[in-house]
Parts: sequence; C-alpha cells; structure tokens
Amino acid sequence: MKIVFITGLSFFMSLVSWLTPKQEETKIPLCHTSGNDMSVMAADPAFQRLHEAPLPFTYTGAGEMVKFSTPDGQSANGFLLKAKKPSDKWLLVYQEWWGLNDNIKQQSETFYNDLKDVNVLAVDMYDGKVATEPAEAGKLMQGANKDRLGSIMKGAIAYAGPKAEFASVGWCFGGMLSLQSAILEGKQAKGCVMYYGRPEQDVEKLKTLETDVLGIFGSQDKGITPESVKMFEENMGKAGEKVTVKMYDAGHGFANPSNPIYNKEAAADAYKLALSYLKGKLKA
Repeated sequence: MKIVFITGLSFFMSLVSWLTPKQEETKIPLCHTSGNDMSVMAADPAFQRLHEAPLPFTYTGAGEMVKFSTPDGQSANGFLLKAKKPSDKWLLVYQEWWGLNDNIKQQSETFYNDLKDVNVLAVDMYDGKVATEPAEAGKLMQGANKDRLGSIMKGAIAYAGPKAEFASVGWCFGGMLSLQSAILEGKQAKGCVMYYGRPEQDVEKLKTLETDVLGIFGSQDKGITPESVKMFEENMGKAGEKVTVKMYDAGHGFANPSNPIYNKEAAADAYKLALSYLKGKLKA
C-alpha cells in the first residue's frame, strides 16, 4: 500500500509540474555585440520596462526649429539655440529613445545657458516623431534606419559648417548617437559625452576618434550593463583612445527629470561633471 501511495504521489507531482507554466528568465539582449543590436533591444519587452513613461512636461523657453539638408537627398530637423555672438562652437544634443521631446529641449537650454557663446543644436533623429509610451518608443527606435540616422548626423554637422568645433551629448539612444556623431565629426570633434548609451565596441572604428570620451553610466543598468561598459573601456584602450567613465549607483535613465526613477543627486553630479568637461573642451 505504501509503494502504491508513493507511486501515486510521484505521478501527481509530475503532472502538476508539467501543467504549471515555467517562468522564463528575463534576458535583455547584450549591448556590446555586433549587428542589429539596437533593433533587437528596442523590441525586447525587458528593455522597454527599463523606461517608464516620462512625466508630462511642456517646454516654454527660447530656441527655434530649423531644417537642414541631409546627404541622402532628404531634409532633417533640429532645435536650435543660437549663440548670442557669432561662434563656431557647437554642442550637438542627441535625444533619448522617446524622440526630440520637450524634456530634451529643456536640457538643451540648460546647457546653452551654462556654456558661453556656444550654439546648441538638438538633432531630431526620428523625423518629427515623438513617443510617450515605452512600447511606442520601442517601435520608433526599432524602425530607425541606420543609414538614415547617419545621414541626419552628417546633415547636422554640415549645417554647422566646416569651421565648426563640435562637442556632443546624448542620453540612452542618444548616448550611443553622441559617440557615433563624434566619430563622424572627424577632426572637428572636440568632446563627447555619452549618458548610458550603447558603446561602440569595434576597435577599428574607435581608432578613428579625434577626441576623448566622457561616459556616464549606472551600476544598476540592466540594459547598458557594467560589463559592457568595462568592455568599452578595454576596447578604447586597444584603440589608443582615452575614455573617462563615471559609474553611479543608479538605473537606466537616472538623469532624466521626467523619468519616475529620476535620481536627483546622481543627475546633479553627472551634469556638473559633463558641464565642466564641455567647458574645457569647447573653451566655453
């Protein structure tokens, strides 16, 4: 009887185990591999959950929208805060994955007010589209064509002119673009700040940089992991390039005041660090 009971219990437990759905471990695609990472990451629900919907905000400051030509025969847009005096110093600002929203315009004005005689251009990388929900932003980032993104950046660089001296800054999606922009700027590049953006890991591409890089990241970031940041540092070393990394005890998107997980203390310190760096690079 005891044998029959044990056999029956074993069968019952096996049946329950088989019927119970297995929870799969949430994995976010690695941010340092080659290929179409950006699209894969944007489509992944786990990565989307790292970005809570931004709090409502309306920008009411200065600046104007401008249009410029792009090498692919189209045109692109940007939000421009022009230096009060004629200047060849430019700060290119790159949006988060939400798009060129009012928060990015506000941040652009903050840099503009704190830098002296610098033109600040926030580049519209989504051709006018702006998302307010993570799934929507994921679709926009997933649908962003790499060639088009490059063409928009080249158009912005050309808009500033051949005498322009550039520094760039961006967050998340824009952090990645800030680094790519610095590569495209060639000898016109003077500085690059990237907030928790996917690092370029191709050593040969990194060798073409004409500026050092300031990287600002979060140790709790599950998308742009500390491991991928460490690999970036190693690859910059292999390329003979200089990178300064500041790692905060914070998560992805911690510096965005419209983000519900905004870390005020870390964001303030990061901005102070970024501003000091940009002032030195642009002599502003």
